[in-house]
Amino acid sequence: ISRTWFLSIIQNDFRSGKIDLDNTMKLLQKLQMPFDFTHVKHVFKKTVDKRNAHLINIEDFRAIYRAIVHRPEFHELFRVYSPNCKILANTKLVEFLKKEQHETEACETTAIEIILKYEPIEEVRKRREMSFEGFIRYLSSEDCSIFRNDHRTVYQDMNHSLCDYFISSSHNTYLISDQLIGPSHLWGYTSALLKGCRCLEIDCWDGSNNEPVVYHGHTLTSKIPFSSVIQVINKYAFVASDYPVILSLENHCSPKQQEVMADYLENILGDKLLTSTIGDTEVTQLPSPEALKFKILVKNKKVGTIEEGMLRRDLDSRGETGEISDFEILSDDDEIDEKAPLCTRSGSSKRKSDRRHSPPPRKKAKMKKTKIAIALSDLVIYTKSQKFVSFEHSLANQKCYENNSIGEVRARKFVKHSAKEFVSHSSRFITRIYPKGTRTNSSNYNPQEFWNVGCQMVALNFQTPGVQMELQNGKFLDNGGCGYILKPEFLRNHNSTFSPHNVGRYSKPMSLSIRLISGHQLPPSNLSKTNKADPLVQIEIYGVPEDQAKKKSSVIKSNALSPRWNETFSFTVQVPELALIRFCVEDEISLVANEFLGQYTLPVLSLNKG
Repeated sequence: ISRTWFLSIIQNDFRSGKIDLDNTMKLLQKLQMPFDFTHVKHVFKKTVDKRNAHLINIEDFRAIYRAIVHRPEFHELFRVYSPNCKILANTKLVEFLKKEQHETEACETTAIEIILKYEPIEEVRKRREMSFEGFIRYLSSEDCSIFRNDHRTVYQDMNHSLCDYFISSSHNTYLISDQLIGPSHLWGYTSALLKGCRCLEIDCWDGSNNEPVVYHGHTLTSKIPFSSVIQVINKYAFVASDYPVILSLENHCSPKQQEVMADYLENILGDKLLTSTIGDTEVTQLPSPEALKFKILVKNKKVGTIEEGMLRRDLDSRGETGEISDFEILSDDDEIDEKAPLCTRSGSSKRKSDRRHSPPPRKKAKMKKTKIAIALSDLVIYTKSQKFVSFEHSLANQKCYENNSIGEVRARKFVKHSAKEFVSHSSRFITRIYPKGTRTNSSNYNPQEFWNVGCQMVALNFQTPGVQMELQNGKFLDNGGCGYILKPEFLRNHNSTFSPHNVGRYSKPMSLSIRLISGHQLPPSNLSKTNKADPLVQIEIYGVPEDQAKKKSSVIKSNALSPRWNETFSFTVQVPELALIRFCVEDEISLVANEFLGQYTLPVLSLNKG
């Protein structure tokens, strides 16, 4: 049956006798199987080289198809459940689903659904059976992906406070290369939003003709108009996710150009821009991602409280400015760290300065005053930027809608020396971590250490590939790739005593057994003329320090098309809720060096059995 079906699809293309490489590729696509061009080209070349020609006949094509598609490991599995090695009855498919795929609920209906979806041969499909061709297509499909199908859509409770989620966040989103001389480009925003990023950074500076510009200040990076950035965000904000986008403004503009920014935000974003509280004006808890669907929030410094801003809503505040006074202190890691603001207002109506229990400044402190246009200040609702002083100070003074940004160097010290206090802080306040200034080549830090203490916005340079962005992309595959992931209960609970260094009673040990079976159509080595590689696989766990682990497979010599390992690896994961697993395929170039071929990272709890 399979042969008849196969010939019926391809014989038309062989009317003139033989076909070339291009038509071979087209024909393979017609058979609806994923093919890698370099591998097809290699197998094709091997076939024609024997005869010194550049065309193949129908039997050659069948041999190429079988060489690539009819994988021996699939055959072995099929034979176990198909006594005649030709057809799988639906009862046998149910047995396979239960035994191999651990689908305990599987029944005849499940099997029939799979047959109708994947069986390409009509008469087999009508008999509610499965051929080897259907079996291959099923095993190569997303339904058999290692990533759980039910995690491909939003499945978590989206009604918790914004503070209770990890939020996909980008640093200096406008840069697409390095931090000093490279281009700023609108593509930075488009690509981050299309990857599900929900917190974007915009560095704003005064531009000519009263037009604010976006670039990395005091560097030679190119400039783009603020208005263009907002137009791009307006266009792409909700393509990948319905959940709120937060614009983190690093604002260096004069009050006059801040008013221009406020105008652009209101006019371009329209109803998408959040300009007032949802429900109560008195804010005691942040709203949920669900309540803020399709909304864009502005994160910036703010004069006074949300309540005061709301009272001003219908007044024209053009020309009015407020002043925020900070004690600026150069801390030991050379990151500027400012004491709590003392707010004053100037403009049409003076009001008493709001002295926020500010502790006396330490040595090396100088007063810094920042002028803020009231028009822009009033657009800040639930995401008010607040200088971080200390965990104690925040606990005593900070409001739930005030967020802190902490540089990676300082944050790493907190993780090391006061992890419990850090967890307590991030359970109450949105905390953003950003790369240190010396990462001029746009390199990234490992985000895992800050997720481990519950930091919501761990901002990375999205333009820089590498393990750090692979962890970011892997983590945010979860929950439908919507950019918001509910933090584990022990990172949301205000009374939590969780520490990543000593998980104690928060441990829920999980035994993980991974059987590495085979690879298929791996990228060949850059050094190989003959489409070969010597592949090996590293399996890594990222999580709390105790869970960090790495295991390595053996090397399969000269086989990028279909290496077979059949090795089993076991891990014990203490805190699976925070753990990611990374499969990295490398080509062994020499005893001391490997070349990266590809990787896949996903949350441990999103792993599919089977």
